[in-house]
Amino acid sequence: MNTTLPTDPKVLAQASAEHMYARDNATQGLGIQLIDVGPGSACMQMQVRPDMLNGHATCHGGFIFTLADSTFAFACNSYNLQTVAAGCTIEFLAPAFEGEVLEAHATEQARSGKTGVYDVVVTNTDGKKIALMRGKSHQISGSVIQSA
Repeated sequence: MNTTLPTDPKVLAQASAEHMYARDNATQGLGIQLIDVGPGSACMQMQVRPDMLNGHATCHGGFIFTLADSTFAFACNSYNLQTVAAGCTIEFLAPAFEGEVLEAHATEQARSGKTGVYDVVVTNTDGKKIALMRGKSHQISGSVIQSA
């Protein structure tokens, strides 16, 4: 796809996110919604469904991680440079329950050359911190949106 790219960083981040989201079946399949994106940042939400519960009747950590990881991905690809995860760590702080809406906020902490570091905070409906994730990114060749 060839197109003229926006020059405003916020508009470019939004265009990159829309392009990624349209092709992201995993994120869409879990009902994760993109709330906001900007240069080096993103916010996404996911409602905890019954099929996301583990044997303790709380949200399985893998789903919480996926929400955080997707948010990290949208933040580090917001410059229209194809970027992948080089590594992530997550700390689970509190359980999440069926029906809660989890919100993840990713914020760029550092970006230099082809690498970046992003922190993601996942909160529940009441604003309580559920998890903290740190992601390390690596830029690969190509753009999210191909330019003219």
